[in-house]
Amino acid sequence: MAVTDRNAIPLNPARPTKMIQTVDETGKDIRKRIDGLVIRPLVTHPDSRGTLTELYDLRWEYHPEPLVYSYFVMIRPGQVKGWVRHAHQDDRLAFILGSTQVVFYDGREDSPTHGMINEFCFGTVKRALVTIPIGVWHALRNVDTQDSYFVNYPTRPYIHDNPDKELLPLDNDIIPYQFK
Repeated sequence: MAVTDRNAIPLNPARPTKMIQTVDETGKDIRKRIDGLVIRPLVTHPDSRGTLTELYDLRWEYHPEPLVYSYFVMIRPGQVKGWVRHAHQDDRLAFILGSTQVVFYDGREDSPTHGMINEFCFGTVKRALVTIPIGVWHALRNVDTQDSYFVNYPTRPYIHDNPDKELLPLDNDIIPYQFK
């Protein structure tokens, strides 16, 4: 049986579900994470003219690999991108606008968190930079009524004639998760 970390309240529960603690008294997320999954909150600086959000700074020492490539992604309301995993690169996603549910599944046989599922929501209200390690399956769903947006800074440039991507359909026999 898979190890899960689902803290969302079901939309139509057959019976009430007791909410479990997900943050400490300072607001820090305390949920156990898949090994190698890193989440760094992004700082947004507001002023009377608008906002500025810092997306990446080498001084953060966030990831040992340099920035080599980046691209911008939009997901339409209600749509899901995934399941995908990479064999040779980490993804580093900066969630900017909208509200994106991100589900991770650790299918790595040699991982201490093998079989674990993590589920988070990022976007306008909770901007974050997220590292998804090699071999971790992930899918992203826009749970907003408007388009959602993120930037990816993968650790390798995209190789058009030999993409580093393995795909699964949303409903499959490998990942014990169903999008509702």
